[in-house]
Amino acid sequence: MYAIIKTGGKQYRVEEGQIVKVEKLPVAENGTVEFTKVLSVVDDDGAKFGRPYLEGAKVIGKVIEQDKDKKVIVFKYKPKKRYRRKIGHRQPYTKVLVEKIEA
Repeated sequence: MYAIIKTGGKQYRVEEGQIVKVEKLPVAENGTVEFTKVLSVVDDDGAKFGRPYLEGAKVIGKVIEQDKDKKVIVFKYKPKKRYRRKIGHRQPYTKVLVEKIEA
């Protein structure tokens, strides 16, 4: 059984027991998070799709950690003009353990 959820402007395919890195959520570590924007659920009975979301379906997870990703270097350069800019960025994320899929 798996579900497709939407969070942080992105879509994720999740299964029970899976660890997922999603955009940062305002939940403390060891807290519970509930994803209600479920696009589809596939199980033994078949597939169910929402328009755009499934009514009454939700995915429950436990927050494992809040952290930042690896640094991404952004380097801007214009030749012959002495223009150089080097900027680094670390995107914050939340690591979630999917505990239960309710459809």
